[in-house]
Amino acid sequence: MPPESFLATHSGVLQLGDTEIPCFVLENGRRVISGRGLTNAIGMKGRGQGASRIAAHKNIKPYISDELSTAIEAPIHFRGGGVPRGTGYDASILHDICEAVLSAKDAGVLKTEQERRYAIACESLIRSFAKVGIVALVDEATGYQREREKDALAKLLAVYLSEERLKWAKMFPDEFYKQVYRLNKWNWPPANKSKRTPLIGKYTNEVVYERLPSGVLDKLKELNPIHEKTGRRKWKHTQFLSEDLGQPDLKNHILQVIALMKAATTWKAFLTLVDRVFPKQGQQLHLDDI
Repeated sequence: MPPESFLATHSGVLQLGDTEIPCFVLENGRRVISGRGLTNAIGMKGRGQGASRIAAHKNIKPYISDELSTAIEAPIHFRGGGVPRGTGYDASILHDICEAVLSAKDAGVLKTEQERRYAIACESLIRSFAKVGIVALVDEATGYQREREKDALAKLLAVYLSEERLKWAKMFPDEFYKQVYRLNKWNWPPANKSKRTPLIGKYTNEVVYERLPSGVLDKLKELNPIHEKTGRRKWKHTQFLSEDLGQPDLKNHILQVIALMKAATTWKAFLTLVDRVFPKQGQQLHLDDI
């Protein structure tokens, strides 16, 4: 029976120093590097037996674990990604091979100039990635990182947001608004609560919704758009947060924000605190702010 073959959904070239390693992400999410790329990465030239030459090398073999030996002897078969039929190995195997070669070097059994080249290449590779890092490097090289991020966001939104609009329930305590007014030196209570300054909405987004997990606010805006005629949203954003995760997380965040407000004397000082404790996604802090 022929070995099972998987479809490569993403492909790319991983550049490590002067070495180019063809890499792929398969339909089952497995990150794979080609056998030829693996041997080239550690300086083994020529076709021969491919990666199996590594496990069979007389001076390296004693340092190859049984698990690694089994992985080398059972290459992964795939198709697609520009390859009609290909074989490769789980990307993390490269790290394990480097560790075996370097163990042989430390034991003083790598004597020839060629064997020493293997060790030099492996030392360079180890510096280029950690075992968990090789997965991220393959994802970046193949473009799979964008798919992974979209998938992770979809899973988050599925549990963070409600599938249907919930009944309105008060989520922001009066203390939140009282502190906003105090820090901006506005009169409290406002003369007409139904006509609060538009800055309240802006500030609420800035210190609350924009600090929620990345992607949540964008989805809330999609579910609860601004009405063209009124210029206002028909519902409260909070009505679209799930009762078991989204709403409790929001409540917890608001309470922590209120605590930071009480510790500040001005709105600017408060923003410095909130940026430090709850930085926005991708936000860079200045040294003076830390």
